[in-house]
Amino acid sequence: MTHADPLIEILADARVILFDFDGPVCDVFAGLPASEVARELAALLSAQDEAAGAKAARTDDPIEVLRIAHEADTGLGQKIEQALTAAEVRAVAVAGRPTPGAAEALQAARSAGRGVAVVSDNSAECVRVFLGLHGLEECVTKIVGRPSEQPHLMKPNPFPLITAAEQMHIDVTSCTLIGASLTDIQAAHAAGATVIGYANTPDKAVQFAEEQADVITGDMQAIADALTTT
Repeated sequence: MTHADPLIEILADARVILFDFDGPVCDVFAGLPASEVARELAALLSAQDEAAGAKAARTDDPIEVLRIAHEADTGLGQKIEQALTAAEVRAVAVAGRPTPGAAEALQAARSAGRGVAVVSDNSAECVRVFLGLHGLEECVTKIVGRPSEQPHLMKPNPFPLITAAEQMHIDVTSCTLIGASLTDIQAAHAAGATVIGYANTPDKAVQFAEEQADVITGDMQAIADALTTT
């Protein structure tokens, strides 16, 4: 067996390939750091709710700031979500090229006759903008972005995966998710989908193995090659 065999086997059974966005397709905050966005959001939040802003100031994760805002107040959550979406759109405009091998993987999935969807905790708007900037919009049939005003439905909740499968008119158990975070692995398990852990840092490979991802790879091109083989 070669190192590609597990990828070939799992992808051969997948009728729909679900791509997480931040990591497998795009390094969202490569040009506009996530920590900078988190500080901007925390400052905006602090101006309205000092306690929530102080809590938000302790994280460099914009998504976590959003969760804190929604926990504090629905109206504040809406305001922070709008600001986050705007920041994500700015970020993908300066994020650079797609993840190496990502464009090839998206194109290979479509060429192999698979359904392709992006499921992301980032906004659907920023996903659409990025795909359009890089001529990849025709490779993706559906985009399921962050559930508006419902952060509890973000991954590890299986809701995004189930929603994508429903939109593709297929059972979610016939889908394979390519994800770059523990919450992706957990969401796939909860949904009953298979999952490929894209380990773009060494520690993620260990974490994904502990979380029992079906396959782990550090190379999106390997996924493209496996799809070409299946």
